[in-house]
Amino acid sequence: MTISNASITPAPAQASLLRFPANSLNNTYYLVRAGLSVSEERNITLTNPVWKTGGICGLSRTGIQQIINETLPALKELGACEDGCWLWPSITSSAYQTAEILASQLILGRNRIVPEYSFLDKRGLGDLEDLPLDQVEQQVADADRLDARWRPTPGTDGTPNESMTDVLVRMRQVISITETQYAGEDVLFISPDSYNLSALQAALLGIDLRFHSQFAVRPGQVRRLQLSDRSFDDRPRQVACPDPPQCRGLSVSPAFAPPTGLPP
Repeated sequence: MTISNASITPAPAQASLLRFPANSLNNTYYLVRAGLSVSEERNITLTNPVWKTGGICGLSRTGIQQIINETLPALKELGACEDGCWLWPSITSSAYQTAEILASQLILGRNRIVPEYSFLDKRGLGDLEDLPLDQVEQQVADADRLDARWRPTPGTDGTPNESMTDVLVRMRQVISITETQYAGEDVLFISPDSYNLSALQAALLGIDLRFHSQFAVRPGQVRRLQLSDRSFDDRPRQVACPDPPQCRGLSVSPAFAPPTGLPP
């Protein structure tokens, strides 16, 4: 047997933040909202990360039944995890417990559960913490429709106060990680709230974040992440500038301009 001495040049590795909108991804993604938590069942707004591994943020009995009776059948109907998949849950109790139930029912090893420690946290709602959840969700929805950069008033207990733009920053981080870590895989993002999932879906389609609520996901629901049907130039943007501090007013060329569907 003759072995060639010809050198083989490997394909260049690429790692970067995913740009929105997008019409292609390396993996197939499914957006899973965790089953109903105890705090949600009690109609309590609880978004401070200090509580996220506590029992009150864990699955309620109703939430467990949602995973078994709704989430699992929906995944099978969508064709997810037929050849295995990766489960990326928030470490918030309801999301991680959802992942554990799914892994057990789908016959997946625990090595297929990849806990996410911050990017998939609940959206922090500041001084709205502890208020009735149904009232808070309506107030937040009304404010989001006016401005994707709107943030709740800061609280006094350390609860983050995040806008939808802030949430999207986190979601861009997590999907950029999975896009450079896997190829050709099914990946399930398991979130304790809907904001993370609706932000990501709106951004991928180039929809103004003020209208993210049209992609809201209820507890236990599953959706396949949709891609835009438009073509986009994903080349890195470059702006010539000999003196960066003086270049804040420069704009990129039209070919590289951000899509009009998202806030500037």
